[in-house]
Order: sequence, then structure tokens, then C-alpha cells
Amino acid sequence: MSSEGSRDGRGATSSTTDRNWVPSPRELERRRVRRTLTRRRVALASFVTVVVVGGLVAGILLSPGWDRVQETFFDGHHARESFPAIVDGFWLNVKMFLIAEPVILALGLAIALVRQSRSPWLVPLRGLAVVYTDVVRGIPTILLVFLFVFGVPGLRLQGLTNDPFFWATVALVVSYSAYVAEVFRSGIESVHPSQLASAEALALSRGQTMRYVVVPQGVRRVVPPLLNDFVSLQKDTALVASVSLFDALFTARDYANYNFDFTPYVVVACFFVVITVPLARLCDWLARRIARRERAGVL
Repeated sequence: MSSEGSRDGRGATSSTTDRNWVPSPRELERRRVRRTLTRRRVALASFVTVVVVGGLVAGILLSPGWDRVQETFFDGHHARESFPAIVDGFWLNVKMFLIAEPVILALGLAIALVRQSRSPWLVPLRGLAVVYTDVVRGIPTILLVFLFVFGVPGLRLQGLTNDPFFWATVALVVSYSAYVAEVFRSGIESVHPSQLASAEALALSRGQTMRYVVVPQGVRRVVPPLLNDFVSLQKDTALVASVSLFDALFTARDYANYNFDFTPYVVVACFFVVITVPLARLCDWLARRIARRERAGVL
């Protein structure tokens, strides 16, 4: 009881001291200097931004061919005319992204775990995983799209569909799963060895250690690069236009070839920007959050 009273007494004393604290003239001078420096930095940054952006805009608008470029790429009439068809085509890109993303995550994590396995029974699979990631990452994604969309149906295998949408999605899954597997592997290998030693001290098996200790920590550390890969995936869904799938880019190209105007390409670019910019900001927010939690010792 006396102890609580003592603590209450110190707390009351501390609170009273805080209320009565008055900054010294030197502290007030420090605050004034900091405010002045902050105002100067903001003013300088604003001035430089206005000069650079204004110079770029003026350089474009005052160029001799601006009228021609404006008519060819920024025509409001053609933007409105092509908009509904581009919306329909863009939905195909979104569907492909939504289907491919979870499959890529699962396949990439499975490949990474196979490569990290120490079981002698999985040696052949480990070799296949190494070859898979090395070879697939060396092939441009657009070539994989051609190989799967035109090559696999050409084999005339029974029981397989010839749907170009299906095989284009498979090509994206194959390409990106190799990259995502390496991202997962780097996250797993970044877990400190003391975590494995602690798990062994608790008599956890190798599988339990990976499931409860290593994989959760490794995945948490690579969330920002994974999201960056999915930003790239969202843009690469436009590669399916090369195999005549009516996605947003193919629709824009069809309209541009018929009307001799490139404005639909700008409309398509705006669609992708609207999708990718929020994902990029989410990546930044997650990276800052993880860094803040690690500094605080929460992770």
C-alpha cells in the first residue's frame, strides 16, 4: 500500500512538474531555427517542382508538332468512342490477373519449399525445381505465351482444352511462379539461424520448424517484393494481345487500325495506371510498416 502511495506520489509530482515546465530561451531558439529551416526546404522544393514540371509542360505544348500529337493521341471523341469496348477488354485482363495470382503464390511457395528441402526422397524434385526456375526465368514471357497458346493445342492431346485464354493464363503462371519462387526462397533464407536452433531446442521436427517458424517469418519479409511482382503481372496481362485475345490492348489496337488514331492506347494506359498506382502505394506502406515493426522489436 505504502508502495502504491509512493508511486502515486511520484506520478503526481511528475505530472505537476510537466505542467509547470517552461521551455528555456535556448530551446525556443532551437524550435525557431527548425521552423525556419523547414519553411526554407518546403519553399525550395516547391519552387524546383514548379520549374521542372512547368518546363516539361511548356516544352511539350510549345513543340512544333504538338497539335498533330494532340489530335492523334488525345482526341476526346475517339476516347469516348473506344471507352466501352476497352472496358470490356480490360475486364479480361483483370480476370486473368485474379485467376493467375493465387495459383502463382501457391506454386511459387511450393517450388521454394522443395528447393529448401533436405529430404533425400525429394532430391529429384529439387533438381527439377532448380532447372525450372533457371530455364523459365531465361525465357521472355511473350515467348511463353506463344508456346502455350499455339504450341500445346498443336500437340492435339486428348482431354485438353484449346482455349487461348486458358493457355495464356498458364503461360503467365509458369513465368511468374519461377520469379515468385525465388522471392520466397530469399525470404526463407533470410530467417536467422538462431530461429532454427530455437525450434530444434523445442524438439520441433524439420516440417514443423518450416511450418510454424521459418515460412511465416520468411513470407512476412518478402511481402513488398511479392506485391511488386504482381504489379508487373497486372501489366503483363496485356501480352495476351499478341495472340489475338480481345483484351484492352488488342481492342485499342483494333480501334486504332480502323480509325487511324492512337487515342485508345492512351485510354488503355490510364486503365493500367489506375490499377497499378494503388498497388505501388500499398507496397510502400507495407515496407514502411514492416520496417517500423522490426525496429520496435515486434517482428
